[in-house]
Amino acid sequence: MSISLAKGQTVDLSKTSNGLSRIRMGLGWDAAAKKSGGFLSSLFGGGAADSIDLDASCIVFDANNQAIDVVWFRQLRSKDGSIQHSGDNQTGEGDGDDETIFVDLSRLPAHIDTLVFTVNSFRGQTFNEVDNAVCRVVDDTCNKELVRFNLAEKGAHNGVIMAVITRRQGPWSMKAVGAPTSGQTVQDLIPAALAAI
Repeated sequence: MSISLAKGQTVDLSKTSNGLSRIRMGLGWDAAAKKSGGFLSSLFGGGAADSIDLDASCIVFDANNQAIDVVWFRQLRSKDGSIQHSGDNQTGEGDGDDETIFVDLSRLPAHIDTLVFTVNSFRGQTFNEVDNAVCRVVDDTCNKELVRFNLAEKGAHNGVIMAVITRRQGPWSMKAVGAPTSGQTVQDLIPAALAAI
């Protein structure tokens, strides 16, 4: 059974699944529906929701809190090959995960102990324009959802530090952060990601 995380809550991932070795972080979202502007507006598309281009990214930190790698739509694989991105989804259309980051925990080098998952709007659209944003961690060996975190906070921010997965205190654990921030690319979010560790 999946655990629904509240903002700031931590869960020990090793207790949710035996022998956790591969996970995936899925991100899904929809464009917020705009209120209709009337008959003429609907004829010219004014009542339809615009597409939203959210980007899921993973920032890789070592034990010294140094960001040593980034996986995002412009770099789909980590330097060591243990983390892979599914590719860029520019609309959020469809059901399920719109972007996915796959992590082989067993292949992560020993000096890597923290992964920070982020979301940002590449086009600068704010979270006032996003509906149904959710991130979830799935045990990729058996397709079992472990935890889910709803990104329900509206606002003028265009980035969110979603979650931190770390093994600094022993087994892998996940903290739902949900901290609003701003940045057009994942590099802009590194200072906020560091603050969330």
